[in-house]
Amino acid sequence: VQLQASGGGLAQAGGSLRLSCTTSISISGIKVMGWFRQGPGKQRELVAEITRFATNYADSVKGRFTASRDIARNTVYLQMNSLKPEDTAVYYCALATSGPYDRWGQGTQVTVSS
Repeated sequence: VQLQASGGGLAQAGGSLRLSCTTSISISGIKVMGWFRQGPGKQRELVAEITRFATNYADSVKGRFTASRDIARNTVYLQMNSLKPEDTAVYYCALATSGPYDRWGQGTQVTVSS
């Protein structure tokens, strides 16, 4: 199983970026998909989690980030609006296939300048 993340880059505070994560398997049967991030000197944190019934967000991104999935394209997205410098991190997509978050993408760097 391969996950290819893309869409990271440099943005100014208040700007937007959209991350994509394309998988090598069908995501139609995947019960849990997530976006994580790890900022400089910080622990990895769960940013958004998509389940079959709901999408949940970390308090720090609620109202600014939107996670979604396109089953036909086997792709998961993270739309990030109103970016802040503290959103600077490497962002990872992950799937729970046969266990809790057992498949991970390679990460994409997001840098937000003030």
